[in-house]
Amino acid sequence: MSSGPLQSRSTRIPWRVKTLITSLIAILVGSTVIAAPAKTTVPMWMDAKTAAAAHPDFEIQGEYVGSGAGLQAADLGEGIFHVLTYAGGLPGDGWDNSAIKAEKLEREALKVRVSGMKRVERKSPTLGEKAPEGAIVVFDGQATDHIKGEIKKGVIWSGAETTTPTGDFTMHVEFRLPFKPDRPLSSQDRGNSGLYIFNNYEVQVIDTFGLDFDTANNAVETESLNSQWCGSLYKFKAPDAPMAYPPLQWQTYDIVFTAPKFEGEEKVENARITLKHNGVLVHNDLELPGGTGAGGKRPEKAESVVFFQDHGNPVAFRNIWMVAK
Repeated sequence: MSSGPLQSRSTRIPWRVKTLITSLIAILVGSTVIAAPAKTTVPMWMDAKTAAAAHPDFEIQGEYVGSGAGLQAADLGEGIFHVLTYAGGLPGDGWDNSAIKAEKLEREALKVRVSGMKRVERKSPTLGEKAPEGAIVVFDGQATDHIKGEIKKGVIWSGAETTTPTGDFTMHVEFRLPFKPDRPLSSQDRGNSGLYIFNNYEVQVIDTFGLDFDTANNAVETESLNSQWCGSLYKFKAPDAPMAYPPLQWQTYDIVFTAPKFEGEEKVENARITLKHNGVLVHNDLELPGGTGAGGKRPEKAESVVFFQDHGNPVAFRNIWMVAK
């Protein structure tokens, strides 16, 4: 503690007096003095049919192709969209990796922009991929001994975790993010979850569809790091390609994970990860010197389980399988 004058024996305020003062302030000013501010709620949809019926822009936002270009339009609410235009086609499907044009457009201006283009709903080439022989079928629509969590409508929800510890593994998982257009496009409350491997290394799961990973190039102000966006190793590395699909479309992660190696208590090899997002390689044998984000504060392990992070947003998962190596 500080050795300043307020902490000296002669001037320290007795705890009973401090308690009385605090109580009087609470009575005079009201309990809101010490209450945490309430978190505001915004509309959110969990299935495409309901979203399309309730929100006029749901079927306008999304991906478009035509005229040697690809376009992504992310709904910002109130008839405004963040629009990215890619030369050659969409990311992972024709884009030539040149600079992306970013702009904000109102609904009618967007309709004019996409006139003559085709709206598409892409599917990952690994969507629905079956577990190979010898795999651990973690979740296939029904409860198994290999996972615990809330199962409803044939999916398992964020907050689940696997129950069978593994070391090195390959993993396939499919996820679906809610449609939450009234949260800012880079908000960490726009469908946030994550795959927390061993409770150390987080592969971020969040709706950042329609953002350029060159943060300065976006037409909206961003409020989080690009290493906190979908496909990132949280606060460690952004993906090599922007492969997020729009919310309420099923997406895939295919992971090859090599666990850290130990000799006694000493780590002798770092963990490594290869990740495909919607079938496209976004991290290639990436070395992980330690845990990512909050996971960096926890001891690393040679084997453990995988957590499907509950971050206050209902994110659905399905078709989860692993092969221990």
